[in-house]
Amino acid sequence: MSSQVLLQQQDSALDSWVRLLRGHASVTRAMSAELEAEHGLTINDYEALLHLSRAEGGRMRRVDLAGLLILTASGVTRLLDGLEAAGLVERASCASDRRVAYAVLTEAGRTKLREASESHIAGVRSFFEARYSGEELKQLAGLLGRLPGVAEAVGEDCTA
Repeated sequence: MSSQVLLQQQDSALDSWVRLLRGHASVTRAMSAELEAEHGLTINDYEALLHLSRAEGGRMRRVDLAGLLILTASGVTRLLDGLEAAGLVERASCASDRRVAYAVLTEAGRTKLREASESHIAGVRSFFEARYSGEELKQLAGLLGRLPGVAEAVGEDCTA
C-alpha cells in the first residue's frame, strides 16, 4: 500500500472521528434543549428514567445506573438528587446490605417519562429525517451499529 493511500485512510479515520464527536455533541444539545423546554428534563434525566422503567420493579442499584449512563458515582448522585427533588425517583436501601442504595422510579416518574417520550421520539425522528433519506438512515444505523457498545442497544426503542 502506498504512503499516499495510507495517509488518505488516516485522514478519513480522523475526519470520521471529528464528525462523530461534533455530530454527537450537536444532536445531544438539540435533543436536551427540547426535553428541557418541553418537560424540564435533561437528556441524562430522560435516559435515567428510561433505564429505570426497563429495570425489574423500576429499581436499580445506583452504581449500575451510573455505569449505564456513563457517569461517575458523584455524577449520578447529582442527577438522582434532582430527580428525587422533582418526585420522579426515590432512594431505597437494601435490607441485607446497608452499603447498597437503589434508585426507584416513582409513578410520577413513569408519567413524566411517557409524556416526554412522545415528543422526544418525534424530535429525534424529525432531526434525522430532515437530513437523511430512509435508505441513508438504514445505512447510517448499520454503520454505527458496528461501534463497540452499540449492539446491545439495537432493537430498543425510546418508549417506556
